[in-house]
Amino acid sequence: MKKLNRINTGLEELQPIKVVQFGEGNFLRAFIDYAFQELNEKVDFNAGIAVVQPIENGMVNMLNDQDGLYTLFMKGLTKGQEVQEKTLISNLVSGINPYTNFNDYLALAKEDELAFIISNTTESGIAYVSTDTPTMQPPSSYPAKLTVLLHERFKYFNGDAAKGLAIIPCELINNNADTLKEIILKYSEDWNLGADFKNWIQENNSFHNTLVDRIVPGYPRAEIDAYNKELDYVDNLIVTAETFFLWVIEGGEDLKAKLPFHKTNLDVKIVADMQPYRTRKVRILNGAHTAMVPFSLMYGNETVKETVDNAFTGKFINQAIFDEINETIEMDKAELDLFAADVLDRFRNPFIKHNLSSIALNSISKFKVRVLPSVLEYISKYDKVPTNLTFAFACLIRFYKGTWKETSLPVDDSKEITNVFQEIWASNDTAKVVGQTLSNTEFWGEDLTKVKGLSEALVLALNEIEANGIEQGFVHFLKKV
Repeated sequence: MKKLNRINTGLEELQPIKVVQFGEGNFLRAFIDYAFQELNEKVDFNAGIAVVQPIENGMVNMLNDQDGLYTLFMKGLTKGQEVQEKTLISNLVSGINPYTNFNDYLALAKEDELAFIISNTTESGIAYVSTDTPTMQPPSSYPAKLTVLLHERFKYFNGDAAKGLAIIPCELINNNADTLKEIILKYSEDWNLGADFKNWIQENNSFHNTLVDRIVPGYPRAEIDAYNKELDYVDNLIVTAETFFLWVIEGGEDLKAKLPFHKTNLDVKIVADMQPYRTRKVRILNGAHTAMVPFSLMYGNETVKETVDNAFTGKFINQAIFDEINETIEMDKAELDLFAADVLDRFRNPFIKHNLSSIALNSISKFKVRVLPSVLEYISKYDKVPTNLTFAFACLIRFYKGTWKETSLPVDDSKEITNVFQEIWASNDTAKVVGQTLSNTEFWGEDLTKVKGLSEALVLALNEIEANGIEQGFVHFLKKV
């Protein structure tokens, strides 16, 4: 088996650096680098990517050992059919560790064709750190590192308006680019970088909020022998991902011209407002995940796939999505249903084992953001409770009791929340349990006992769950609600 490098693969010619990417982890390699490779192959975009290691301990050395090359395996379901693809990613032309090669990092600012900054430094990466200074090599935070790089570019090109960059963060926080821009401007003031630099940031660089969506299991450690058999070279950086791909970027016609993804088959949407797409993802994909966990675990399933494949739990989740969640989102119904069908295909992906217990973390806060808005908007719109989501809500409350049929449940939340539920469940009076749960404004941000019909429906559902279990309890609940 030959070593994976550019000489052995005949890929010695490097593309010019047009993208600086902060982060070298599995997601960026299976999502962003794949996307730009598609641009290179489909529209001769000719973009090389320089990868910056954002923290002191990272994978840049491993990338450089393979000349930036690695194999991406994509597996999943498309319209119910299994799809398996693999591709050799070859557009990473430089890997830089600013902690050991700070001058090489600064040199990126002088790249003439540089046009884009991409990042995924985790949700905590876009943060202001007051102790960062412009003389640190490098500063600790990602925004501070980027400010240093942008200032170096501003100085080298004498504030040339044409040398501004499109900055596209992919961290999973809402309004990620707006937040990043705000921090950069704060550093420019704290560090006295001057009004001209601040104006250049605001006038000649563009910041684009994003939504990214792809499940990336990463390195297939448990099945690595099977994957290696599909290759004729040694690859220590294999990455796996589902086939589904969605990238929503806020921007106008100028960004569409710079990033001609419309000429590829990738689902990249450059839109004026990404919030409807974020709402769609949070309510349907994340909402269905959160709603199914207590309900399905207490029914007896262990994985997401088992949940959607089972006749009873699968029908329950389908109805919750198509008949309740989708009815509350202000978007085209056909588009919502198409997205929901894709979500269910993703849930059924035979190549990904997604344990329900692994997504039980912080279920109360997740329910508040992902499911509760659908419940409340459904009640407001139809003047009745959504039966499936309400039953799922009752299962959530029951889940936090901690045991079911003399077996411990995988409740995974803060001590403050689990202690509150321990006190709430001490009475074993379902009416009191529901009342105390719904009136806890720390959980929901409002007093849910004031929501018409919700308390009564939850008491009824809890009583049915206790008396008849999940499946028969739901059947009885439907007849009485």
